[in-house]
Amino acid sequence: MNITIAGVTKEYSEGTTYMDLAREHQAQYDQDIVLAMSDGKLRELFKKVKKDCTVEFVTTGETAGVNAYRRSVTLLLLKAAYKVAGPQAIRRLQVEYSLSSGYYCTIDGEVQVNGEFLSQVKEEMLHLVKKEIPFMKRSVHTDEALEIFHAHCMYDKEKLFRYRRASRVNLYSLDGFEDYYYGYMVPHTGYLKYFDLHLYDEGFVVQFPKPANPRQVPPFEPQHKVFQVLKESSRWGDMLGISTVGDLNDCISHGGIEELILTQEALQEQKLADIAKQIKEHKGCKFVMIAGPSSSGKTTFSHRLSVQLKAQGLRPHPIGVDNYFVERELTPKDEKGDYNFECLGAIELELFNKQMSQLLAGEQIEMPHFNFKTGKKEYNGDFLKLGEEDILVIEGIHCLNDALSYMLPRESKFKIYISALTQLNVDEHNRIPTTDGRLLRRMVRDARTRGTNAARTIQMWPSVRRGEEENIFPYQEEADAMFNSALIYELAVLKQYAEPVLFGIDRNAPEYGEAKRLLKFLDYFVGVDSAKIPNNSIVREFIGGGCFRL
Repeated sequence: MNITIAGVTKEYSEGTTYMDLAREHQAQYDQDIVLAMSDGKLRELFKKVKKDCTVEFVTTGETAGVNAYRRSVTLLLLKAAYKVAGPQAIRRLQVEYSLSSGYYCTIDGEVQVNGEFLSQVKEEMLHLVKKEIPFMKRSVHTDEALEIFHAHCMYDKEKLFRYRRASRVNLYSLDGFEDYYYGYMVPHTGYLKYFDLHLYDEGFVVQFPKPANPRQVPPFEPQHKVFQVLKESSRWGDMLGISTVGDLNDCISHGGIEELILTQEALQEQKLADIAKQIKEHKGCKFVMIAGPSSSGKTTFSHRLSVQLKAQGLRPHPIGVDNYFVERELTPKDEKGDYNFECLGAIELELFNKQMSQLLAGEQIEMPHFNFKTGKKEYNGDFLKLGEEDILVIEGIHCLNDALSYMLPRESKFKIYISALTQLNVDEHNRIPTTDGRLLRRMVRDARTRGTNAARTIQMWPSVRRGEEENIFPYQEEADAMFNSALIYELAVLKQYAEPVLFGIDRNAPEYGEAKRLLKFLDYFVGVDSAKIPNNSIVREFIGGGCFRL
């Protein structure tokens, strides 16, 4: 066989595995190779190369490699925890949600989760790492998988695969402990040297390295405010009886989706009303500062919050920080020479602070409007003066960073962090990444409003994520209030809009692998008709048909 790697074609014998190729080329990479791309298709390293092809390698410094690493550590954790506690002591080990640089987990059963227990689990995990035990994979018929899940009391997985269209299921096992995972694994436990365990709240966090430094586990930094929002969302899910995709599919299939939608929307509206009341009671507040990552639904949230502020007797005025962009030719550029609109230097800070300070002092100002076609600010006679009941609702990615509003006194600002923190899990061991939900939202909106195809959205996503890591996430704990815009039913709605644009990606395109992964993910869901969605729902910002002018 002729295999091309890094532009060099070489002949290899039949039976060569991707692992053989990875070992040969590992010295050329700073990070561990954990997967391979063969002619654009992701492959696990234990597989044999079957034909002439071009191969690229995926390391733990890349998204697919990071996900495989975390997935593999999760199975390693389960194997060790059940070994330490005893097979009958754990009724359920639940991977709840992301926290810090890891997963927050809880255990239900006859186990006391304390420092001693975690120390024993970590010791057992490291013991398994030293043994370099391979992750075994087998394909079984879906009916057999359902029997296996039931026998092992994995009822979430059993429910999930009742709705599975595919006739076969891939199962992974580690030293006899078998489970299902959404995605690929690393070859063996010897790759999993970098992790840590930390007690937190009622459970613990398994901490992973970050992609920028895959061989170092960062310190555990509790995100108390984000955690409380996640717990609140979990309580909502428990109240609604929906914690996994299987639960949601049951609800849809048995005619309960309309009531679920209305109840979830009511819970969000109640949260909005609570935040508006907090703002009303915040003495001296004149500036509501709203920030959140891409596709969080910030615009719809701002409109709905403004309605609730009016109900509190206030007069809200929306302000977009984008109107304070510097003139296009003054915009900073990134390392590639492209304009960097997401850095703080892209904002004319002095003008913004001067005008906001004038408003706070009771003066009248003329508001700028940024013309994105000409790249310049314009003044069109839009004058504003704040009365006693007037309040500004300001939206922008830097709004939680005091460097944006450095001239404004802290008591005049009420900061809100909004994000789509997915509370739904695939099952007890496979969580749905928040970034997947936001990526699907953006993909659907980009295709509808901007004519941007799904391939382009996927291509831009890493850059968007880097901007969020630099400019938004470091300041999220500074917020006075947090709002989770994720709706427990939304992926079943987005499915019908996302699938056509994902199918439109060419099989030979670099983005095809990610498209295929998302399509397989959406296949878990039973679809929901969007006609059932209220016209003020945050989902409407992405699928269209909303009542707000966006």
